Amino acid sequence: MPTKVGKNDDETSLSSPTASRKRPPPPIAFEPPVPDLKSTTPAAPKNPTISSEIPSAEEHTSRDYYFDSYAHHAIHEEMLKDEVRTKTYQAAILQNPHLFKDKVVMDVGCGTGILSMFAVQAGAKHVFAVDCSSIIEQAKQIIAKNGFETSITLIRGKVEEIELPVPQVDIIISEWMGYCLLYESMLDTVLYARDKWLVPNGIIFPDKAVMYVCALEDAQVKNERIDFWDNVYGFDMTAIKDVAIREPVVDVVDSRVSPC
Repeated sequence: MPTKVGKNDDETSLSSPTASRKRPPPPIAFEPPVPDLKSTTPAAPKNPTISSEIPSAEEHTSRDYYFDSYAHHAIHEEMLKDEVRTKTYQAAILQNPHLFKDKVVMDVGCGTGILSMFAVQAGAKHVFAVDCSSIIEQAKQIIAKNGFETSITLIRGKVEEIELPVPQVDIIISEWMGYCLLYESMLDTVLYARDKWLVPNGIIFPDKAVMYVCALEDAQVKNERIDFWDNVYGFDMTAIKDVAIREPVVDVVDSRVSPC
């Protein structure tokens, strides 16, 4: 059973129900930029709408491109097909109907709306599902086709900039984990939502996480990714080596590899 997390807790405790990791967003294609919701999101919308105002390329920030990457269906397909991840969330929600019954829920970064639908199946009174990506347009269709349009309200915008039609929620659900747990920087958004909307002694799914860190030496990877820049077709490209050595590398390590 999840640990209850209050707004005034001195220590932040958020836990992943699964060790499964999702892949980073796919490369960004050159597509029309998404709307700038900062200046167009109503203060307290009853039926949130999406602005048609399109910002210029100069107004587009890296954060905008990050959100736009989640508009591509492939990343959502990847996550939904991760059965360890999805079925763990499903079990955690559906096996705790006593926690969800008649509760108001907020889904942070709802994507296709899968967690929101699980929450309604578990007895939630209403779910406010928030996502900044245009995938929410497909989520609206998914919600309607599955008969949840009266139980789930979808809001497009950044959590830090939108307002909910209700002052508080009882439960926050979110799939915020990435590589090394913190990749994607969504944890801050979940904590912002907690501090702004979660009732005292409210619940966060997940509410706890564990990171395991181990040092390793891989001469082959070092040679292929770092030392490579010493001599590239006879040219010194160590200027890139200095950058490459500071950049983290995400990879899968064979579990049979002996620790240092």
